[in-house]
Amino acid sequence: MKRVVTIVIIVGIVLGFAGALYYLYQKNQEDPVVYETEQASTQTIVKKTVATGNIVPKEEVLIKPNISGIIEEIYIEAGNKVKAGDLIAKIRVIPNVSALQSAKDAVATAKINLDNEKKNFERQKSLFEKGVISANEFDNAEVAYKRVEQNYTSARENYEIVKTGTTSGLESSANTLIRSTVEGMVLDVPVKEGNQVIESNNFNDGTTLAVLADVNKMIFDGKVDESEVGKIKEDLPLEVTVGAIENKTFDAVLDYIAPKGVEENGAIQFNIKGSLNKADTTFIRAGLSANASIILDRANEVLAIKEALVQFDDKTKQPYVEVEKGDQEFERQDLELGISDGIYVEVKEGISKDDKIKVWNQIKPAGFTAN
Repeated sequence: MKRVVTIVIIVGIVLGFAGALYYLYQKNQEDPVVYETEQASTQTIVKKTVATGNIVPKEEVLIKPNISGIIEEIYIEAGNKVKAGDLIAKIRVIPNVSALQSAKDAVATAKINLDNEKKNFERQKSLFEKGVISANEFDNAEVAYKRVEQNYTSARENYEIVKTGTTSGLESSANTLIRSTVEGMVLDVPVKEGNQVIESNNFNDGTTLAVLADVNKMIFDGKVDESEVGKIKEDLPLEVTVGAIENKTFDAVLDYIAPKGVEENGAIQFNIKGSLNKADTTFIRAGLSANASIILDRANEVLAIKEALVQFDDKTKQPYVEVEKGDQEFERQDLELGISDGIYVEVKEGISKDDKIKVWNQIKPAGFTAN
């Protein structure tokens, strides 16, 4: 029995020794780790944040009627360019029954006064011709007659205005003819012929007949998250890209940042606005979705390396890289860094353009397995 145990122990020792030899042999067969290197390059680094929004006119003008009625004719359509004073639409007045009756009664009253004053005037004229009354008395009678005659004319014109919205001699300025108040492009005509419209007054906004705007003065209207709003300020440059216009970037300037945020989908959003460069003549349709890159900082043509090459000291958090001093021999070199765009980072001090920097976190080739 003891002899069997001894044999087993000897066999175990032999197998263990053979395994150790095989392990050492395999280790010697592994390729040594060879680190690749990269060099710094000259880059233009732009630090920015992105806002989403739309391109809209700086100002939109709503054309509303000064009288209620039915749209009889529309003279424009969306996309037309108009000048101040151009006809927009014509309205047929539907008179108010009470106002119409009052105007009609006023005409009847004025006619009675006119007939009475006419008889008096003719009587005074006859007496004047016979020399019974003085010229002064006749002049007074004539003035009174003309005054009543004018009142009758005014009452008739007022009746026509209440009934139709206009009268003879007022065609060019009639309330029934709606004209453009500004020069610009028609963005929308939200009504059709036959629609009923309500006048604009102190108690009602009125019906919008057309929306006009100067399409040469467009702005970016967007929103930024609360985590980014603290980084931006007025007058920062914007680079605006419009989804519908490929390979084109529009310059703009940040004009406005809302002082109060609005909650949307659980996050606080702040409205921002930026005026597009007027020098660019590209036609942009109002309402197109767009993205604006807000330029927070820029470094032109500076020495830079990829952020992936930078390491940080565990204790001091000081950034550094490992620079090659010999064949696969590297030495730590502390850095002073500038701005970063997330891919490249500016190097102010620590290395030169000729230094070869160790790629310390290089990706192993596909299919590589460690023994």
